[in-house]
Amino acid sequence: MTPGKTAVVIGAGLGGLALAIRLQSAGVATTLLERRDLPGGRAYVYKDEGFTFDAGPTVITDPSAIEALFEAAGKSMRDYVELLPVTPFYRLCWEDGTQFDYGNDQADLERQIHALEPADVEGYRRFLAYSKEVLAEGYIKLGAVPFLSFRDMLSAGPQLARLQAWRSVYGMVAKFIRNDKLRQAFSFHALLVGGNPFSTSSIYTLIHALEREWGVWFPRGGTGALVAGMAKLFEDIGGRLVLNADVSGFDTEGDRVTAARTADGQRWPADVIASNADVVHTYSNLLGAHPRGRSEGERLKTKRFSNSLFVVHFGLKREQPQLRHHTVCFGARYKPLIKEIFAGPHLPEDFSLYLHTPCATDPSLAPPGCSSHYVLAPVPHLGNVDVDWREEAPRYRDRIFSYLEQHYLPGLRDDLVTCRTFTPMDFKEQLNAHLGSAFSLEPVLQQSAWFRPHNRDGQIGNLYLVGAGTHPGAGVPGVIGSAKATAGLMLEDLHG
Repeated sequence: MTPGKTAVVIGAGLGGLALAIRLQSAGVATTLLERRDLPGGRAYVYKDEGFTFDAGPTVITDPSAIEALFEAAGKSMRDYVELLPVTPFYRLCWEDGTQFDYGNDQADLERQIHALEPADVEGYRRFLAYSKEVLAEGYIKLGAVPFLSFRDMLSAGPQLARLQAWRSVYGMVAKFIRNDKLRQAFSFHALLVGGNPFSTSSIYTLIHALEREWGVWFPRGGTGALVAGMAKLFEDIGGRLVLNADVSGFDTEGDRVTAARTADGQRWPADVIASNADVVHTYSNLLGAHPRGRSEGERLKTKRFSNSLFVVHFGLKREQPQLRHHTVCFGARYKPLIKEIFAGPHLPEDFSLYLHTPCATDPSLAPPGCSSHYVLAPVPHLGNVDVDWREEAPRYRDRIFSYLEQHYLPGLRDDLVTCRTFTPMDFKEQLNAHLGSAFSLEPVLQQSAWFRPHNRDGQIGNLYLVGAGTHPGAGVPGVIGSAKATAGLMLEDLHG
């Protein structure tokens, strides 16, 4: 216990919520300040015409990491949220009609692999063994361990070298698997954390083993129900959640932060402060009055940032039994399209899509007989393409709807009840995301672990980071792992 100690956490995304829960559970009086009218951050929720739409992450893996938050607070997760298994994990589809149901049944996977390329069955077995080894080294051992010094990186170096971390995700998959569609099937995971499969470190192949180890899950009521459960847990154990609290800056004395200030003029003093906000926004804006904020903000702006997303949430007046919960719709191009998504300079004319159909698992997210969906297209961030999204959004939405009608959802526009879009400009304006990036810094090797912004600032000793922009990175397991790493540092410092 740390009686009398106080903490402020900026931003009630999944990382901020997880950190606040860990601090409050350890006896630190914690206040969580959230800019918007609901917690969740990227995991916000929209409700329209009886439909419920999750705005953000819909693939929940490693439920043990979430369960650990409730256990730390002396509670049981099942009293707050129910996780439902998703089967198959994903249906992968190509324009020629090929389908691949990627799930946790080894015999079924091997049967489908054999149908595409018999020789790749043995290659897949070897890839899975490699992925499991990376999971053990890169996630279970290091996922919640902060990298504060280069020595930490050097100590992990031999293992990273042995696992050929310098190879790309796609390059490592291609080492084991020959069929082009199967190479796509086992490398697209990098896109789920904002990574280019052709440049992201092969360490991120661990996502495959992570899903095979713990499965893919979906909270009953949507990801928003998980957010609501975590927020309720935080308040049940005495934490204070303040909504509509737009933090505008930090007060400092020397190299210490003393308080957060909100736009309404309130001051929130604390012994320690952690930011779940975008890392560039945290330094350039919130800490912008301090030399450290200005210099670190400028340094971070020179880094490579992940792609953005164009998202359409839509409700249909008919059920769609032909769809599975998660559908990955591969376009005609793979590598050339991904290159344009990550480098621009133009908005690609074609796309690959992720189609979310949560009613396949939980029909309560739409009115009876209806279906709730979102579709997202990875697109370049605002620094890589010059697009006026206010003008482009309707046109791009209609092109995506035409594509879905042609391949997956016949009669979509006739059945349309409601829809809304979320563009790279919305990521920038509503989430303060630098360049509208959906996943913060791109997870290339030279921007991972010690090379990523640290969980504790190197100069402002009581300022901490949590979420996608710090170690270990984006994705639900990543940001919850960052909360564990950051909480350990904060509690160690408070005890000191």
